[in-house]
Amino acid sequence: MEIPSDATAGLLSLGTLFCMLDRLTYWLALGAITVIRHLPLAVCFLLGQVLGAALWAILPRYRKLARENLSAAFADLTGAQLRSLTLRHFITLGANGVCAFKIAALPTETILRIASLENSEGIKRNILNGRGVVLAISHMGNWELYAQAAFRRPETRFGTVYQALRNPHLDELINRHRRRLGVQTFDCKKGFEAAIALLRAPGSVGVLVDQSAGHGGIWMPFFNRLCSTSPLAATLAIRTNAAVIPSAVYTSGFARWRVVVEEEIPYDPANPERLTADINAVLERQIRQSPADWFWVHNRWKTPWPHLLLGKQKHGIYLPPGTEASQLFPYRFVVRSPNWLGDAVMSQNTVRAFKHGRPDARLSLLTPAKLEAFWKSISEIDEVIPFGDADSVLAIAVRLRGRFDAAILLPNSFRSAAEAWLAAIPRRVGFRGHSRAMLLTQIIDEPQKKKAARPKHHADRYWHIEGVRGQPTAFTVSRSLRTERKRYPSEFVREQSMGWPAERFRKTMELVSGEVACSWVIVGTQSDGRIAAEILDGFQGDVENLTGKTSLAELIERLLKFRVLLTNDTGTMHLADGFGVPLVAVFGSTEPRFTGPRSPRSTVLRHQVECSPCFLRECPLDFRCMRAVAPEEAAKSILALLG
Repeated sequence: MEIPSDATAGLLSLGTLFCMLDRLTYWLALGAITVIRHLPLAVCFLLGQVLGAALWAILPRYRKLARENLSAAFADLTGAQLRSLTLRHFITLGANGVCAFKIAALPTETILRIASLENSEGIKRNILNGRGVVLAISHMGNWELYAQAAFRRPETRFGTVYQALRNPHLDELINRHRRRLGVQTFDCKKGFEAAIALLRAPGSVGVLVDQSAGHGGIWMPFFNRLCSTSPLAATLAIRTNAAVIPSAVYTSGFARWRVVVEEEIPYDPANPERLTADINAVLERQIRQSPADWFWVHNRWKTPWPHLLLGKQKHGIYLPPGTEASQLFPYRFVVRSPNWLGDAVMSQNTVRAFKHGRPDARLSLLTPAKLEAFWKSISEIDEVIPFGDADSVLAIAVRLRGRFDAAILLPNSFRSAAEAWLAAIPRRVGFRGHSRAMLLTQIIDEPQKKKAARPKHHADRYWHIEGVRGQPTAFTVSRSLRTERKRYPSEFVREQSMGWPAERFRKTMELVSGEVACSWVIVGTQSDGRIAAEILDGFQGDVENLTGKTSLAELIERLLKFRVLLTNDTGTMHLADGFGVPLVAVFGSTEPRFTGPRSPRSTVLRHQVECSPCFLRECPLDFRCMRAVAPEEAAKSILALLG
């Protein structure tokens, strides 16, 4: 493929610009570091404290992130204590950051005066016994002292795994003094063979264990919150039979530090997940000893993009023995329900998947009040939040604000996105539509459509939401209702709505009643009363008319008692289908491939005519699609379902 000359020139210009920016950043950093290294250490520490306090004041986003992380880790602290600890963290972080550049150039004898090294005999003992050492290190205190003190053992070679900076000049500047001291640096993007060779020498290798590992990590508890944890330290140790020894740096006073080497962590090579969890537990204990020292402005618990659920993550989820899912800090979903009953029923498997997709999920359902009873029947839902027709977008947003980590928007409406946006929910996921893209943080593309492919059912479309994988499962009765379900062989239900003519419903009822002893119940809204009266006119069988007389909760309770539902394409059809009630559905102007029932106990009656599906509420012709379905056909299907 030939690239046009003007495009080539543009790429070269862009590359030159980035190169110039990299060099400018390097020279600015070099200048700042040079100035710092000419200052006394005490001045550097004080300057760093002032800088940290200034960053606390001018960076509200990171201030908020640190406070939220501290709040999640230390739930027993008051608001005032959290604010104080957040400020102290910024001050400590600033002091350690500035001093790190100074310490990198200090002679060994000076470092030994300002930093004590405790309990390092374990490193020496393992090396002398011919066994390598994986040092589990973290962003605690002045972590430059790992290279200057913990790694510098006369009896061993030492190195550290790190992630190189994008700017090669800056990367070289940061690592130059470490390499001069003999610390080997292993860029994680280039593989780990060199680190493995050093461990087998034997030598010691430092591995950072406190960063979010994204899609490549094991999901396990850290301060009782699930986070993606790197398995690298455990993997290197097990592969080389190395010892695993945690280490931490604590700020012990003004320009003074302690480098503490922990006891070796025993492990079973057949259980690397347990070793990783044990490393996490030691890190948590270290942080609790000096919370201001850890790097709280890093979002350790972030959920990697774009997946919200964890079941499909590379290394899965691991809960250490004795840890229950109920003990975990919840990941709080709020799902915005569709506005119509049929759509709500078709979305229920997707909603359930969010609950089962991660053990820490707490699932709330925001729904129009008319659908509250349906969502309360789904046992996976922890909370149902109903709203009325008179509730404004702002009023709903106020009820949601500060409560949720993610909002899943099933409707395509602008309003549903505005509710979540005004509530400042950090992650707002939904399909593109109705000019609402700017209000979403994660836009889900519509399922791909191929010309020869079967059209997507609405339930499949909901299932396509990012993080839910696989094919839709069979609709099941929710656990809360399954135990209450009863069978009444003599009763049938017939729902009336705009669709199949009233006289055909009546004829079907007569044909079925002529074959089996049964009773009938007509359900529908108050507006269906006139058509229900037409069905009842002249019918001699046992029938009860409940049109306009049942709430949704009462409809569900009654619906579960019936042997068969005879219906049009309606919300009650989807409700019955979702709860496994056998049904016969007459389709005409709508398309069963999009909105039809999916249970194997459901039967669809539909005869394709030249104008269907038209999706019109009123037929401009002669209603031929509905009249094509005969009462005899419907009666036969009902009797077949009865066996």
